[in-house]
Amino acid sequence: MSNSIFSLPNRNPVLFAGVAAAVILASAFGFQFYGYHPCDMCWWQRYPYMVAMGVALFATAVQKIPQKWILFLLALTFAVDAGLAMFHVGVEQRWWEGISTCSGMVGVTDSVNDALDAIMNAPLIRCDEIAWSLFGISMAGYNFLLATGLTVFCVSKARQAK
Repeated sequence: MSNSIFSLPNRNPVLFAGVAAAVILASAFGFQFYGYHPCDMCWWQRYPYMVAMGVALFATAVQKIPQKWILFLLALTFAVDAGLAMFHVGVEQRWWEGISTCSGMVGVTDSVNDALDAIMNAPLIRCDEIAWSLFGISMAGYNFLLATGLTVFCVSKARQAK
């Protein structure tokens, strides 16, 4: 049992945080694959996970930096993501106003006319509309919960590290 996947958070919390970030990011792209295209704020929430994956991969490969500092860096990265997600939830719930731009998905083409037509007919993805929810919680809401949980996990493991 000590070498099972369930012991990874205790054996290597940095690697666990990186894998968790990869799984969450893959889930976001999975939603996109199934037609739930991201708005600008959704994209913002993906970047900290990309950073966390890079930090975890680098730290796992190098192993010269004290694990405590890597975990604090990961905690900061996840805390930034939780803040972005909370801001997005507030925009979705109309607690405050969001950004003034929206995003749309446009295909790449060689023809200028086709490109212009694609831009003009691209669906707008609004940051203040909930595209998907489960039990009344949007994707941004779940991201807030996951990022907050990972922040707490990384801080807890950093405090335990030597």
